[in-house]
Amino acid sequence: MDSIIDRIFRRTLEIFHIRLSAEKEDTLIQFVKFGIVGLSNTVLSYVLNVLTLLALSPFNLSWDYFAANAVAFILSVAWSYFWNNRYVFKVSEGEKRSVWKTLLKTYVSYAFTGLILANVLSYIWIDVIGISKFIAPLLNLIFSVPINFLLNKLWAFRDHSG
Repeated sequence: MDSIIDRIFRRTLEIFHIRLSAEKEDTLIQFVKFGIVGLSNTVLSYVLNVLTLLALSPFNLSWDYFAANAVAFILSVAWSYFWNNRYVFKVSEGEKRSVWKTLLKTYVSYAFTGLILANVLSYIWIDVIGISKFIAPLLNLIFSVPINFLLNKLWAFRDHSG
């Protein structure tokens, strides 16, 4: 799968006569792969969020969207870690990566956007502006996706020491 995405991306650059340094090209390809993983993660997170809201709806809780954000966060970050570790931010030959350290850093990275930022923005969208609690998680993505890529690339998956 990697080589297919690499070839498509490099061919697209050729078609549009875009010339980049090898490092920039590799980073853009990595961002595309991150986007693919992120898309699957977003779908999973949204489905988990909605299912939690629906499961809690009979209880008429004022904080149901906080619980939905937490459930979606915990399970979707595990999914994201698995695929980013395996597919996007691969360990180079001869390097080692501490699975537990990277997993912890991944949760910390996503905690900022998936819990803190998502809940602050959800409060603003839902309680202040009046946007549907089913739409709010989608609006949060505008902010969380670019921040998550940078945090994962530059910090969570950066340390390759064992």
